[in-house]
This record gives sequence, structure tokens and C-alpha cells, in this order.
Amino acid sequence: MLILFTIGVILYSLGVRVAALLGNAKAKQWVEGRKKQGPLSLSKGPTKKIKSLMTAFRRAQRPANTEAPEPAEGPTYDWVWFHAASLGEFEQGRPVIEAIKKEFPQYKILLSFFSPSGYEVRKDYPVADEVVYLPTDTPHHAAQWVGSRHFVAAFFIKYEFWFNYMRALKEADIPLFYISLILKPDSYFFRWYGDWFLKQLHNVTHFFVQDEATAELLKTNGLDNVTVCGDTRFDRVAAIARQAKPFPDIERFIRGRQCIIAGSTWPPDEKLLDQFLPQLPDDYCLIIAPHDISESHVTQIKAMFPESQCYTELDLEQPSRILIINTIGILSQLYQYARFVYIGGGFGVNIHNIQEPVTFGCPVVFGPKYESFKEAVDLVALQGAFSVKDAEELEAVFKRLMTDDEFYKKASETCRNYLNSQVGATEIILKDFKKLLFS
Repeated sequence: MLILFTIGVILYSLGVRVAALLGNAKAKQWVEGRKKQGPLSLSKGPTKKIKSLMTAFRRAQRPANTEAPEPAEGPTYDWVWFHAASLGEFEQGRPVIEAIKKEFPQYKILLSFFSPSGYEVRKDYPVADEVVYLPTDTPHHAAQWVGSRHFVAAFFIKYEFWFNYMRALKEADIPLFYISLILKPDSYFFRWYGDWFLKQLHNVTHFFVQDEATAELLKTNGLDNVTVCGDTRFDRVAAIARQAKPFPDIERFIRGRQCIIAGSTWPPDEKLLDQFLPQLPDDYCLIIAPHDISESHVTQIKAMFPESQCYTELDLEQPSRILIINTIGILSQLYQYARFVYIGGGFGVNIHNIQEPVTFGCPVVFGPKYESFKEAVDLVALQGAFSVKDAEELEAVFKRLMTDDEFYKKASETCRNYLNSQVGATEIILKDFKKLLFS
């Protein structure tokens, strides 16, 4: 079955390369980034199991009458490897990366990404000693990777299941931890064809999971090495809230008005907001931060909202009620100015991150596609967040949050209480990591 999985990985890689040749920009980044990275070099003094694993894979690929070259030698360092699919997973792992770097400054941090959207944004992340693309998950790449450095531990964030890498780490006696993992009963691990996939989870040293339901699924299937600690991203967004800086231009734009922020919006979200705009009271303003900040999309939003201005061209002498954030990197801190927030994506594949506004006690409104996110499901049940399916429902929720102070205060307090109940996952992971690593 591992052979079939590996063939699937190779076919996926070939598909990405074809897409790159056909002009897909993200696929081209994926290919070119790995090409620029070049081959892996081996560190000095790999363990015997690493050497054995490397030798086995090299022998399988060379003529029978040739000898395998010895690994190149170099300086020896102790490394901790963190792997994230993309930017969102990195943000979940970031509190743990920074806690381990602080607690164990002697360890070097290797951060790998699968997706260009993560690598390109965080390739200069200063806490990591190296930031790289993860080579495709083949036995040869996995053996090379595990032999490339002296790893003391590896952390995979959330959903990253790469079975050749998991096997290579197990063979080399390198502890593998999953953080912020959340699984559902319909996951492929627990389906009728999932036995082989489930067995691969025995290569994991410990699972740090988001909820009791995930822990129960794993334990029911013979995996007791589980700790429920919540979502590490709450630790990250709580830190953002504590360190939020002022934005004088934003404050002057708001000018004492109440502010609604629409974050990570897509065209269906923007059309919904456009329908509500005539109902927006004079003492309110609207800040729109679209997911796509390309010039063409921002131009479309400006045409939809003629009285809007762009953040990069803000003219405070010109009165306006709508501000378009056409830059990246500040939205998470802008939520400090919101009375309540609309989060986009719920009329597409799924909503975007709601944890950042919740950190500031902002009630959150979003579309109907939200059930993949535990915090959204929880907060809808607690009435700190509200799902809408059309413009009529959006208008009803918006108006109540604007006019019913008791309703608003209760929703805001619910969000703050929920956040406070979720922080602390990083501390649990660090404590258990030290115990498991040094026991």
C-alpha cells in the first residue's frame, strides 16, 4: 500500500509540473521553489538507523555491482523540525516554535512548507534557522531528509500526513508529534478502506489534539498516546491582541464612529454587504479587507462602493464611510477597532479565520459554510457568532448587533470567555514535550 501511496504522490507531483507548464502561477512557484532549493546535504554523524535507512534506499536504486557513497560530513547540530502545509498551519504551529526556541536556544529550527503561499510569506521568518520547501513524499526523499540533519524531534501541524516521512522518522527513532490535530468520524482513517492509513498513525509518538472527540476517535482505534490541549492558534491570536499597535490613520478615518470590519471577503460576501449598505447608519463606517487584493479585484470593489477609499491612498480630508484595505499583514490588528465583524468565505468553500476578531471580543457574522471549524460551531451554539444564508438574515443580525446593547454585550462577552477557555495549548505541549523527550 505504501507503494501505491508513493505512486499517487509522484503522479500528483507530475500533475503540478504539467500545470506549471500550462501557466498556473501557484504550480510554477511550487516547482521553481523546489528546484532552486537543490539537493539535500547530509549532516555529520547520522545515527546508525538513519545510515541503515539511507543505505537500503540507495541500494534499491543502484546497479547491484556498485557501492553506495558514504554521506558527506559536516558540522553537527541538534535540530527540531516543524512542518506546515501553508500559512494557516504555520500560524497554528508558531506559538510552539517560539516556545521551544525560547526554552531550548541550543536547538536549531527547521521549518518546512508544502505550499508556496506559506513559504513565500514566511521564508524570512527570523525564529527559524532554515525555511524550506518539503520535497515530495517519496522513500528516497524521506530517507535523505531524515539523514540531512541530527533531528531531536519533528512536529507536524494539523493535517499533514506524509507516510514515507512518518516511516523514516520512526525508523530513525526520532520522536514525531502532531499538534492542533482535529479528526472527524468520516476521515479516511476510519472508513472501510482506512486500515492501512490507520496503521501509519502508529508511527506517531504523541498526538496533541484540539478536542475530546478527536481523542476518543484515536483511543477507540488503539491509539492512547493522546493529549487534549485545544488549538494552539488561540495562543497566537491572544499574543497578537496583547501586542496590537495603534493605527493613527485608521483612527482618524473612523472619527468616533462605530466600525464594522469585513475581513477576508470574496465577491459573494461583497455583494451581500453592498445590499446592506443603504441600511448602514450615519454613525457607522465599514472597513473591507478582501482576500484578493489584486488591483483588478480592488477596482471591482471600488466600483461597487463608489464612496470608498483605499488604505494606501487614504485622503483624510475626503469624507467617506468605506475603507478598502488593499495591503496585507495588518488585518489581525485592525479588529481592535471593530464593534463586530463579518468574515468572508462562508458562501464558497469555507469561512476564513474567526479567532483573530474573537480575541478582541468582537461578535462574528459569516456565511453558511463554517462547520469545518470547531470554534465557529462552538460560538454559533453559544451565540457569540452568527451564520447567515442571505441578505435578509445578514440585515437582521447586523441591525440587532447595532441597536440591541444587551444582545451585543452578551455576544461580545461570550467571545472573550470562549477565547480565555481556549488559550494554554502551547504550555501543555511544551510541558509534555519535555517529559516525553527526556524521560
